[in-house]
Amino acid sequence: MKPTLQQKKKDDKLITIQVDIPTEENLDVVEYHADNYSCKPPPVFILFVTLVEFVIFVAGLAGPFLDDSPYIYRPDRRSEIWRYVSYMVLHEGWKHLLTNLCVQMFVGLPLEMVHGSWRVGCIYMSGVLAGSLSTSVFAPEISLIGASGGAYALLTAHLANVMLNYRSMRCGWVKILGVIVIASSDVGRAIFNRYIEPDGLPVSYLSHIAGALAGVTTGLLLLKNFEKKFHEHFLWWAALLAYSSCMLFAILYNVLNIDGIASPEEIY
Repeated sequence: MKPTLQQKKKDDKLITIQVDIPTEENLDVVEYHADNYSCKPPPVFILFVTLVEFVIFVAGLAGPFLDDSPYIYRPDRRSEIWRYVSYMVLHEGWKHLLTNLCVQMFVGLPLEMVHGSWRVGCIYMSGVLAGSLSTSVFAPEISLIGASGGAYALLTAHLANVMLNYRSMRCGWVKILGVIVIASSDVGRAIFNRYIEPDGLPVSYLSHIAGALAGVTTGLLLLKNFEKKFHEHFLWWAALLAYSSCMLFAILYNVLNIDGIASPEEIY
């Protein structure tokens, strides 16, 4: 007995439904997206920023003390708005520089190879800006150098990536563990330098925390979402509200206190 036209249509619909449901055979295809590392287009942002920071550090070894640099963030120079981001290219020493560069390369490059340069660039710069703005509000006597705000934004952007794409990546828990290990090591080093090592480098915890928070929120806003789920719409709006309200408050605070303070106390 030959199947009728109506039976054929039902069979076609049934086949379509079966293909759309993830099975063991097509699970690798689902996992592929968040682990699709590609150099086309090349990940130029992290490489460019890392090169700029390295070159400026080497060129500045014979230059004036950091406090006299036109790039350092200083609370008594708030009207020079480029300082809110340019401080990221200055570092106190080789340890300070290499720590940030290693985090940028090992954490930022994989993220950029999946999500693209402009997304990772925006996340990085949001961490840098959050570091200076938070310091200007909660520690207005402090000067600031270093790219730690941007580096921590890249670290926690991996957490946002896992939150969005856990089912579309292999071993998402390894990424979470890596973030915890790197952040813990850096915090331990910072505590040792500040409280144990003689003449250790004082560390701005505010810029680290603000950069980390900026990385999570902007990561939820900007990173590719390969498998959108209903609850992530609320997560996206919550991240947008949190980031925009904090940034708006900090910007207004600095506009209303543009003169800053008479003289900064420390360099972080």
